[in-house]
Amino acid sequence: MTRPDPADLRVPGDPAMGVAVDRVAYAAVTTDEVSVQRMSSLVQDPRCGALVTFDGVVRDHDEGKGVLLLDYSAHPSAQAVIEEVAAEIAERYADAILALAHRYGPLTVGESALVCAVAAPHRKLAFAACDDLVDTVKKRLPIWKHQRFDDGSDEWVGALG
Repeated sequence: MTRPDPADLRVPGDPAMGVAVDRVAYAAVTTDEVSVQRMSSLVQDPRCGALVTFDGVVRDHDEGKGVLLLDYSAHPSAQAVIEEVAAEIAERYADAILALAHRYGPLTVGESALVCAVAAPHRKLAFAACDDLVDTVKKRLPIWKHQRFDDGSDEWVGALG
């Protein structure tokens, strides 16, 4: 999929949104519960007319098997990597404010694992930035999941790639 050039998504006359480092409201790898509501509240801004979220929840199946639970393991560098990814996306999308968190530890079906929120003056930029953020996290964050299935089997899956 080809992403639009973020510069083409800017609307002339929109107010300046500030430097990239100030537009990363939150970036964390945590054992705490994560929620769309919390991430959304962190990016609220009166200059923004669009708020796009992503809630990656544990589903009850994978490749034809029933999933009972997942146990995510994070590399010690995971916090630094998620901060780096957030900074890169904020730099790439100059009008976006973002917040994201990836949970690790045991999670059951229906719980949120990766949550992102992106606010921007307009929807196309917010959608593009959120999509790019999720894809980049999935490619680079050193987190692995141990899936446990209802047939008694299990498998390790790299979250990278």
